[in-house]
Amino acid sequence: MRAGPRPLPVRPTVRFRTPARANAAGGPVRRASPSWHTPCGGSAMLKNYLTVAMRNLLRSKGFSFINILGLSIGMACALLILLWVENEWSWDRTYPNADRLYTVWNKDKWTNDTVCWPTTPKVMGPVLKPSFPEIDKATRVNWTQTLLFSVGEKRLNVKGTMVDPDFLSMFSVPFVEGNPATALNDPTSLVITQTLARKLFGDEDALGRTVKLDNKDLFNVSGVIRDLPNNTSFDYEFLTPWSYIVKRGEDDSSWGNNSTRNIVLLKPHTDLEALQKKIKNFTIQHEQDGTTKVFLYPFSRTHLFGDFENGKQAGGRIEMVRAFLLIAIFILVIACINFMNLSTARSERRAKEVGIRKTVGALKQSLIIQFLMESVMLALISGILAMVMVSVSLKPFNELTQKHLALEWSQPVFWLSILGFIGFTGLLAGSYPAFFLSAFRPVQVLKGTFRKVNALVTPRKVLVVFQFSIAILLIIATLIVLKQLRYAQSRENGYDKNNLVYVMMQGDMQKNYHVIVNELRDKGAVTTWSMCSSPISQSWSNTWGINWDGKPADDKTIINSFTTDGNLVKTMGMQIIEGRDIDLVNYPADSNAVIINESCVKAMRFKHPLGQVIGYPGYPYKVVGVVRDFIIESPYEPIRPMVMWGPKGNYFNAIHFKLNPARSTAGNLKIMEQVFKKYNPEYPFEYNFVDQEYARKFSDEQATATLAGLFAALTIFISCLGLFGLAAYMAEARVKEIGVRKVLGASIANLTTLLSKEFVMLVLISIVVATPIAWYFMDKWLMNYKYRTHIDPWVFVLAGVGAIFISLATVSYQAIRAAMASPIRSLRSE
Repeated sequence: MRAGPRPLPVRPTVRFRTPARANAAGGPVRRASPSWHTPCGGSAMLKNYLTVAMRNLLRSKGFSFINILGLSIGMACALLILLWVENEWSWDRTYPNADRLYTVWNKDKWTNDTVCWPTTPKVMGPVLKPSFPEIDKATRVNWTQTLLFSVGEKRLNVKGTMVDPDFLSMFSVPFVEGNPATALNDPTSLVITQTLARKLFGDEDALGRTVKLDNKDLFNVSGVIRDLPNNTSFDYEFLTPWSYIVKRGEDDSSWGNNSTRNIVLLKPHTDLEALQKKIKNFTIQHEQDGTTKVFLYPFSRTHLFGDFENGKQAGGRIEMVRAFLLIAIFILVIACINFMNLSTARSERRAKEVGIRKTVGALKQSLIIQFLMESVMLALISGILAMVMVSVSLKPFNELTQKHLALEWSQPVFWLSILGFIGFTGLLAGSYPAFFLSAFRPVQVLKGTFRKVNALVTPRKVLVVFQFSIAILLIIATLIVLKQLRYAQSRENGYDKNNLVYVMMQGDMQKNYHVIVNELRDKGAVTTWSMCSSPISQSWSNTWGINWDGKPADDKTIINSFTTDGNLVKTMGMQIIEGRDIDLVNYPADSNAVIINESCVKAMRFKHPLGQVIGYPGYPYKVVGVVRDFIIESPYEPIRPMVMWGPKGNYFNAIHFKLNPARSTAGNLKIMEQVFKKYNPEYPFEYNFVDQEYARKFSDEQATATLAGLFAALTIFISCLGLFGLAAYMAEARVKEIGVRKVLGASIANLTTLLSKEFVMLVLISIVVATPIAWYFMDKWLMNYKYRTHIDPWVFVLAGVGAIFISLATVSYQAIRAAMASPIRSLRSE
């Protein structure tokens, strides 16, 4: 049977592109494009972008939550650090004339090193301006003193300083009441802060009121100023004229006594280099046989750039500022990397969307804007949450850093900075996903060939390695800072801090000294005592002018100086190596005796130190004892030579007491308060524990270790959030593979290992990358300390093992969950 004719195949209709038809005006007629790919402005387009962005965020709630949480924590950490950095950077820079303010510094050759220091003679101040026409104004700033303020029945110990009248105009001190041009012209004038004015006078007007200082000197309030900002080197609640120093007998005319800060304001357009040459021999011209040169150093740089090595500027606190700024950047970048990784991990889902849009005519530019809009919206939500976190954590952060940072909600600049910060974060987080996703080709997407399967190196893997490298680096840094801190804390300080307190001398304490200490002894509150020139934990005086037999003419060894009225070794619990303690009861001639430490014996090259005579011309002292070295300055520095003079011709500022260990500390202090109130009734009883003061020597390193550890933990947490999201997506993407493997007999352990090993490999690579970098920078950091620990291999091992364990714990949850899932559901459609 013959078949009928075959039907002709239906040929596809071929449409040829023809030139666009002309409209009435002669121009081409263009086809309308959908609004979501039209590169035009307008509220409709913006509304469309926002609508699509919100739908995508709500469609993937889990990934959105991880992104928002990670970004908000990263932004909050970065904001806190940036607040701290801004405060440090603005230190002493807010004065209107900050660029013309200079501190006079000294420079001299001491033994084998050129040393610089910022204190100069008191007598220098009044002659600076007349001697150099380039200087507009000059002031002396004495060290901060605590004086008793009395108004009626109120008694307050207040910190303040003495300055020359030009101080007010040089630093543009903001007055609330009074005239800054005349406020310190009268010898009895007094300038106080607003807070002190409220403490003394309540809501009453303070101007013109009388205040008694030190229970004897009457002053009139000539000005009320604003409280000091939290970014200044000054620390005072009151100012008095320099003439009060003279009245108290604390002034001197010696060009060799470097005990105050001299600050100058240069005239505009001064040739600084020429002035430096003119001023450098200023002290030498006034001091016979002097060798100390002077130079001008910017007042605003002292806080951050105040360290000198061998006569040259060598950094300072700026190193810490840079380190924390880098940490802020890293934490923010790590939070952004989470967004990038999770966004690109979901590329298969978004790829179809991109492919379809491009097929119907969407432009790459409009897609980039769409994806950036999503990231900015997510950053805005994260930024709001971050501001809440910062507000809650600002108080403990201030306590930790000993700052007074605040969010300036009422300042437009603050809001502009926050919006800029949020916008920058959103663009940074969304930049890579936007360009990555918008670059998909529709043909490859629809064929399913747009991804490189099992690529050895991918941007996502690089970003994960970067994240964990920074986290591991911070962990290593924290461990080394803690190791250095413990190393210094375990250093033998050379005396017994337990039950040791000191009281600063005020009022009638010195006059009634013997009555006070005898009554305290008789009542069983203290066992021994010693009156000294300064607290045992502070060094107030040093010199290179001490003479001894055999001293080389060019020897300028710096020797710390301390004075005592006796019983020093017994009270402090020092260790005698040779000789004995200073004891005026059994050895009345000990008023001109002296005790020296081990370092001093070496510096003076004494083979037999006992009986040696040292001192100044006309003031000989005989060595009666040698004590083991003890720490009076920084526990991170070598111990300097030290002499402890007997009482003859010396001054005293503090009384140390060894509390009776047989009684409670509270009971001893209560008795002390009663006795001091009895013999020094006009002054409040205030005391200090030596062990607490000694512990404050470690406060900077303790804060650094705490902050580094906190930021390391948060960095790990943010990184693990990303790992958790990536592991969840990986388990979802490979659900059919897992089902097949399980049907073929793979165990849960095998599947968990399969899903986890890639992430473990990335963490191992991170350890290899972070270890040498951490070693280099932490070794450099340790070089700042002369007394320092060394870096042990266990630090790197501990950090690496910890990172692997944390990453495994993060990934394993998703891996085990996927491995335990029933294969029936995943293979139902196959």
